[in-house]
Amino acid sequence: MRVVVQRVSAGGVVVAGETVGAIGAGLVLFVGIASGDTDEHLSWMAGKVAGLRVFEDADQKMNLDAALVSASILAVPNFTVAGDCRKGRRPSFDGAMAPELARPAFDRFVEMLRRTGLPVETGVFGAEMDVTLTSDGPITLVLER
Repeated sequence: MRVVVQRVSAGGVVVAGETVGAIGAGLVLFVGIASGDTDEHLSWMAGKVAGLRVFEDADQKMNLDAALVSASILAVPNFTVAGDCRKGRRPSFDGAMAPELARPAFDRFVEMLRRTGLPVETGVFGAEMDVTLTSDGPITLVLER
C-alpha cells in the first residue's frame, strides 16, 4: 500500500461536473492499494495518516496531527500510485490490486480513517476525477506499507 499525502489549505474532487468531495485545511491522500494488501495494512496506514505530525505548533514546528488542528481528509482512490517505474519508461501497474478487490479495500480504509474521528471526504473509485488542491507548505510525503 502506498499513499501520497499532501498538506493542503483546500482540496476537492469533481466527477462529471459535480463536486463529490471537498475539504478546507487538511490532508489530501492519493491512495494506491497493492496486491496482497490486507486489513492489517489498511489499519496501519489509517493510523499512520491520522497520527502524522505535519501541522505547525506555536513555534512553527511540525508537531501537531490532524485531530489537534481540526483538519479534514480527502481520500482519492488512485491505482497509479501503486505503479512501478523502476524499469523502462512505461509504468507497470501489475502490482496494483485488482479493481474488484481494491474498491472494497478502499472503502474499508476510508471507514478506518473515519473511526479515528477525523472528517473524511472521498473521490469516486474508478471514475475520471478532476482533483484540485492548494498545497500548504508544500508538504508532500509518501507512505508505504
